[in-house]
Amino acid sequence: MNFRRTLLTACATAAATMAFLPHAALAQSPMVLKAADVHPAGYPNVVAVENMGKKLDAATKGRLKIQMFPGGVLGGEKEMIEQTQVGAINILRTSLGPIGTVVPEVNVFNMPFVFRNQDHMRAVIDGAIGDELLAKITASPAKLVAIGWMDGGSRSLYTKKPVRTPADLKGQKIRMMGNPLFVDTMNAMGGNGISMGYGEVFTALQTGVVDGAENNAPSFFTSNHFSTGAKYYTQTNHLIIPELLVVSKVTWDKLSKDDQALMKKLGREAQMEQRALWDKSVDENTAKLKAAGVEFINVDNKAFYDATVAVRAKYGANYTDLMKRIEAVK
Repeated sequence: MNFRRTLLTACATAAATMAFLPHAALAQSPMVLKAADVHPAGYPNVVAVENMGKKLDAATKGRLKIQMFPGGVLGGEKEMIEQTQVGAINILRTSLGPIGTVVPEVNVFNMPFVFRNQDHMRAVIDGAIGDELLAKITASPAKLVAIGWMDGGSRSLYTKKPVRTPADLKGQKIRMMGNPLFVDTMNAMGGNGISMGYGEVFTALQTGVVDGAENNAPSFFTSNHFSTGAKYYTQTNHLIIPELLVVSKVTWDKLSKDDQALMKKLGREAQMEQRALWDKSVDENTAKLKAAGVEFINVDNKAFYDATVAVRAKYGANYTDLMKRIEAVK
C-alpha cells in the first residue's frame, strides 16, 4: 500500500511538473517586436531602430528583441500604420501626415517656414512642445504610443534652371507631396505646384512633365533625380518636417511599467542617434551631388518666407497660440 501511495504521489508530482514546464518555457521565451519602415536598409531611421533593438536586447537580457523590416516590405506607410494599430507591427517610423487627422496640432509642423532652421526645429521637438505633442498622440484614438521624434530632413528646390528669387519660379512646374498645403506653398513661392506620387517623379523630370521638385539632399541623391537635368539645388529650406517613432498600443499594453519606461528611454536615445546619422548622411550625399555636377545655390529665404505668409495664415488659423510658442523657442 505504501509503495502504491508513493508511486501515485510520484506520478502526480511528475505530471504537475510536466504541466508547469511549458508555461515556464513560455515565460522565458523572448518577445520579438516587429519594427518597420518604408526606408531602405542603411537609412538613418532604420539603423537607429536596429541599434535600439540591440540596447533593448541587452537591457532585458534577451527577453525583448526587435526585428527590423525595412524598405516597405510590409507595405506602404498607410498599410503599415493600419497594421501597427492592430498590433501586427509593433514599432513603426511614420510621417506626420496620417497622424494629423486625429491630432490636428501636428499639422503645424507641415507649414512652410514654421521653423527658422533645422536647429530651431530640433529645439522645439526636444522641448516641452515636442513632449506635449507626443503625449497628445498617445492619448488620441490613433492607437499609437509616440516615443520619439526623427528628422525628416530640410526640403529645398531642385530644378533645371537656377532659382534665386520667387520670380525665377514663374512658369515652372514643381512636384510637391500630395497635400493641398504643400501645393499652395509652391504656388505662393512663385511656381506651379503639381501633386504627384514620389515614384513618378523621375520619369516626369525626364519627360518634362515637371520642371523640378523639392526634397532633402539624401533623397535627391538616392532617387537619382539629379541625372534628369535637375542640376540646381536652391536651398530654400521651406519645409522642415519631423517624423515619429511609435509603438502599437496593443503591444504597449502588454509591456510592464518598467518595460514601458525602458522603451521611452530608448526611443529618446534613438531620436538623438538618428539625428547624428542623418547629419552624416546629409554631408555625404551633398558631397556626392556636388561631385555629380549639382550646383548648390544659397538664397535669402526672407523673400520666400514673405511670399508664404498667407499660407501660414490659412492653414494655421486654428493653431495661432501654438505657432507663437514655436516661434518663441530659441
